[in-house]
Amino acid sequence: MAKVDYFEIGSPDPATTKAFYEGVFGWEIEAPQGPMPYNMVNGGDGGVWDTTDLGGGSYAIFYVNVDDVAATVEKAVASGASIVVPVTDNGQILFAHLADPHGNRIGVWHPKA
Repeated sequence: MAKVDYFEIGSPDPATTKAFYEGVFGWEIEAPQGPMPYNMVNGGDGGVWDTTDLGGGSYAIFYVNVDDVAATVEKAVASGASIVVPVTDNGQILFAHLADPHGNRIGVWHPKA
């Protein structure tokens, strides 16, 4: 069975997002560690993605760790989902974002060997 084991918050204003979640929940949100505008939350429980260069959307998403990202995307689309972010290889993981039949955003991912 696939399990939810990661979350991500997309924001065109990561400084405000960081201040909000650190203040409300006491999360530790790190500065980006490399070229991607991505801040890790609590050492890897989740992340905050600066969406400014992606059109500035805001979202909250959970990720399900699956054995095969591409096969899961195909299965989801056949079941009524739409693709928001296609299967992407960021060097460490494969991931994709989907919208379920009601428009809720979900993510699937798997670490690369």
